[in-house]
Amino acid sequence: MVDVLLLGVSVLLLHVAALEEPIVSLWPKGSEIYLRESVLLLCRVKSNSTFGWTYHWYRNKPHTALTPNPRHIVSGDSYSISAVTMEDEGIYWCKAEQRGNNTTIEGWVTLNVSELTPPSLTLTPSSRQVFSGERFTVQCPASQNNSTGWKLRHFFPGKSDRTKFHKRQKCLPPGGAVGANESGKCVLIADQENSGLYWCEGGGVRSSSVNITVSDGEIILKTPAFPVSEGDKVVLNCQHRTGNLHKATLFKDGTPVNPSMSSWTIAAVATKDEGFYKCVSQDRKIESPEGWLSVTQREGNFTSKDGTASSTNDAWKWIVTSCCVVLLFLIPLIWLIQRNRYRMFCTRSCWPLSKENIPAVPPPATKQDVTEVQWDLSWMEMSNLLDKQLYPGT
Repeated sequence: MVDVLLLGVSVLLLHVAALEEPIVSLWPKGSEIYLRESVLLLCRVKSNSTFGWTYHWYRNKPHTALTPNPRHIVSGDSYSISAVTMEDEGIYWCKAEQRGNNTTIEGWVTLNVSELTPPSLTLTPSSRQVFSGERFTVQCPASQNNSTGWKLRHFFPGKSDRTKFHKRQKCLPPGGAVGANESGKCVLIADQENSGLYWCEGGGVRSSSVNITVSDGEIILKTPAFPVSEGDKVVLNCQHRTGNLHKATLFKDGTPVNPSMSSWTIAAVATKDEGFYKCVSQDRKIESPEGWLSVTQREGNFTSKDGTASSTNDAWKWIVTSCCVVLLFLIPLIWLIQRNRYRMFCTRSCWPLSKENIPAVPPPATKQDVTEVQWDLSWMEMSNLLDKQLYPGT
């Protein structure tokens, strides 16, 4: 009887384990993610249990707290990254806990980042935020190098099916319409299901992705849909649904940057301008979703695999340092050369009198002492001289 009970418990545990399987997925799908595009990680659990799940995210090492990063946003079972960089590479862990029956399961996914430049899709208007009911167009790249043509993909993490995958090879009303001879172009009327990631696939190649947010609110932020380069002119605009121009304040990372203005123009954008922006009404009652402004460095500026930034500024620093080192060696060398030339061409009047130049002065005449030893005499002569001095009578 006990054996039967144990067997039944084991079968039940195996059944529960089979139903509670963690799946961590990375979107857009593919072996690699491109620089500066947006990605979404999802953690799902296949379970028939009625108890809710709590999700915890870790990076590279399980059970290690995440390092705060403004581009990384964790919301329950989702983990989004804006403007991916090389330093975002690694393993991402998800731990799902169910307190009702003390169940804990874990899963992981690897994020690889490619430095290759992907084909770019086109978004019109060029903004990642649109009002619900607004018309927008997504178009795949030209197909000169893609004989099979492009297919537009759209991933929307819906509530009922978080991994629903839309294959929009043709856009039909009321969701949109296909332009003549433009199978990779979709004209869409925005609703909540149009939010999410868009990208194109074809011939084993994937384009860059863009994350579109459809807002039911009264104000949105119009920012460039794709990364801009250093030095470009950038306009950030707070747009109201009514179209009327109302005063609003633009915030960057929680700090106001243009009080009482609905737009802000950056004449020459720099990497310091990168960050999260949002529009807030004057009475602080209405605000737009946040949008990330991504700024890429010009040619000559790059980010290495380990996340260390290098730029032409570093090259100038190296040049200045090298010049300083060279000068430290040249200054003593120049001083020695000048000193030798001075010695060679300077007249005697330039130098103090040496011992040879001092005129000889005869010493004062003194009476020679009888005991003065004359070392130039022979030993015998010196002995006789001393005897005569000591014994005069001899």
